[in-house]
This record gives sequence, structure tokens and C-alpha cells, in this order.
Amino acid sequence: MLDLLYRLARPLLFRMDAESAHELVFSGLPLVPLLAGHRRPDPKLRVTIAGLEWGGPIGLAAGLDKHGVALGAWESLGFGAIEIGTVTARAQPGNPRPRLFRLVPEAGLINRMGFNNAGAVAMGARLARLRDAGRWPSVPVGVNLGKSKVTPNEEAVGDYLDSVGSLRGKADYFVVNVSSPNTPGLRELQDKEPLTRLLGSVVPAAQRTPVFLKLAPDLEDDALEEAVGVALDAGCAGIIATNTTITRPGDTSRLDQSGGLSGAPLRPLAKQKIATVLRAVGARAPVIGVGGVGTADDVREYLAMGCSAVQLYSALVFQGPGLVARLHRELASGAFHVER
Repeated sequence: MLDLLYRLARPLLFRMDAESAHELVFSGLPLVPLLAGHRRPDPKLRVTIAGLEWGGPIGLAAGLDKHGVALGAWESLGFGAIEIGTVTARAQPGNPRPRLFRLVPEAGLINRMGFNNAGAVAMGARLARLRDAGRWPSVPVGVNLGKSKVTPNEEAVGDYLDSVGSLRGKADYFVVNVSSPNTPGLRELQDKEPLTRLLGSVVPAAQRTPVFLKLAPDLEDDALEEAVGVALDAGCAGIIATNTTITRPGDTSRLDQSGGLSGAPLRPLAKQKIATVLRAVGARAPVIGVGGVGTADDVREYLAMGCSAVQLYSALVFQGPGLVARLHRELASGAFHVER
């Protein structure tokens, strides 16, 4: 029923501004558990990452559910884990609209959202209410942490620590996001010295909550390797690679919009950078692969490369709500288990 409704609604949604369509879809997400049931992946597909058991190897990437308002819907659609945010210490409106653009022929998105969110305190309160009400998903829920736009880089450590303090004990894992292209100066925090200071403070402050680092695909290989070394030395539980790109591979140069590119056009670059990250990590920690995942073969390839799991977001926009359950079904014939 849900998949049929999406097929009928897609032409209308794609005639709308992308962010307006996003908001309209979100207004209907409370109905998803009723319409979809619970599309739980085959138990053989479970993977354990940093001590957390994913229901399957396909997780929701950050950026789709910025405010953490639809956890039940994502679990019902069959995601093995859910990452919400990005959240910042201070509430902020993000960049001016329009700020989200579809590349329909290429199945890609360009966004310059700018971490629009209600702030870490509001997110922490929402997650606490879900836990207290017994409505927490059976799969891990991570929170992606960014820097407030008004906070200068010299004060970034305190900004991230404020977010951790508001969310500690409420999320199953944290992701330190220093790789979005849409907050001025943020990617400078991927450099060795600021990253060492940041992770050296955030990881201990998170206490028992695993901390992952999310890196950009636009870093040179030596910079990626250096950032991985800093993260592992600081005690990060793993790496998420990659974020969106400011480059325009393929035919996407025809859309003259600034921001980060995701979806199918990102995949060749993401694959190359994920391979670099995997070599740098070795067997020391899990790597979660992100970038252009849209088919079961995409998932299999990233897993065969050495990723412990993958995340997706853009493909869901183009292929609809049945995507994750279908991919997990197609993967079930080649079940695997990863524990790191």
C-alpha cells in the first residue's frame, strides 16, 4: 500500500520545490508504521558495529530526519540503524531557501541546508521523551553533531561539548561531522591539529557512547589518512565515509547551484575515498560506507571492499519507501556477519 501511494504521489511531489515536498512527506510519516507494518530484515543480516547490533547492514544517513521526529517510520521501513541530525548546540534556521535541488536524470541531490535544526537541547528532550515512553526503536539511533554557524572555529570544541552534554545517555552513538560543505570554515576542523583537539575532548565526554568521525570525499588521500589516524588515536569507534562533495562529477554541472552533491553521481568519488579510508583503518575499526548507494549490488560492493555497513538517503527520495526492505531481501541470499 505504501509503495503504491508513493508511485501515485511521486509525479506531484517532483513538481514541487524539493524542500516543500520533503516537508509534505514528513507530515505523513506518522502513518508509515500503519501502512508498512514492520519490514524487519532477515535476522541473518544483523551486523554488530562498535558493540551495537544493527538490524541489517543498511542504515539511514544523516540529513533526512534532521529533527529526529520519525524514528518509528524509519524502523518500520526496515533500516538497520537510524542516524538523525545534523544537530548543533544552538538552534539555527540554516541557509536561505531554496536550498535543496533534485537532479532527476542522475538520481542526485544538491543541498546547502546549513544545519537547520532546533538545537541539541530540544533534540535531547525529544529523545528522552521517546525513551521514557518506551517508544525507542529496536535498532541503534545515532545523532550527527555539527558546529553552530555563529561559533568560531577556535571555540568549536566547546560547541560540540555542549551538544554532547545535552544528548549523552539519549543517543546510541554520536557522529562528529566536520565535513559538511555548507557551514563556512567547518571543513577546516578536519585538519590534524584542530581535529586532535576536538576528538580529544569529545570522545572522553561521550563516556560510554561510541563516537564516529564523518569525513569529506573532497580531502586528498594523505589528508584522509591523517584524519583517520587522529580519529583512531583519539579512541573513535569508527569512521563514516563519505559526506557530500562540492565537486560536480558526471553531468551535474548543468545545475548551477552551490552546496553538497549526494546520490548516484557521488558514487565513483565516494568509492575511491572509501577505499583510501579502509586502507588507513585496516582492521582497527569499522568503516560505514556512504555515497551513491541505491542497489543491492552497490551495497555488496561496499561490503566486499571492507565496509561493515552502509548508509543511504538520496536513493530513498528517488526510489521510494520500499527501497530498504527490497535491498535487504536481495542481500539475504548472501548473508554475512561482521563484528568489530
